[in-house]
Amino acid sequence: MKPTSGPTGEAASAKITSRIEELGDWRGETLARLRQLIHDADADIQEEWKWEKPRSPGIPVWYHDGGVCTGESYKEVVKLTFFRGASVEDPKKLFNSSLEGSTRRAIDFREGEKIQEAAFKQLIRAAVAANATAIAQRAAKKKK
Repeated sequence: MKPTSGPTGEAASAKITSRIEELGDWRGETLARLRQLIHDADADIQEEWKWEKPRSPGIPVWYHDGGVCTGESYKEVVKLTFFRGASVEDPKKLFNSSLEGSTRRAIDFREGEKIQEAAFKQLIRAAVAANATAIAQRAAKKKK
């Protein structure tokens, strides 16, 4: 999955940092911590800023061989939505939102909740692995 629009690299990272600072409360702290854990889990992950419109400031997106997850902030939650969440093993049951979908899954983080850091990083690695598997499957189909 190739990024289609929006800043990438340093420009995207700057927008994400700006968004974290703009939040200025527990949501910014949570998003900053999740961002760090994502990078700890996968040193090759790339940041993007997508879906910026006149009525929407846009959101952070993390990519590695396709979309891994988005990071959105709302009044009551910081939501990370995993593009291929339905096909990712979640032994610690971190997914707690968007469970009815056939593709995506999300985690809603609320104020004061402790992040299960080891399980979260494993989920990021599993999402990256799911992207690699999808690429390999597409390549195998093309060879037929």
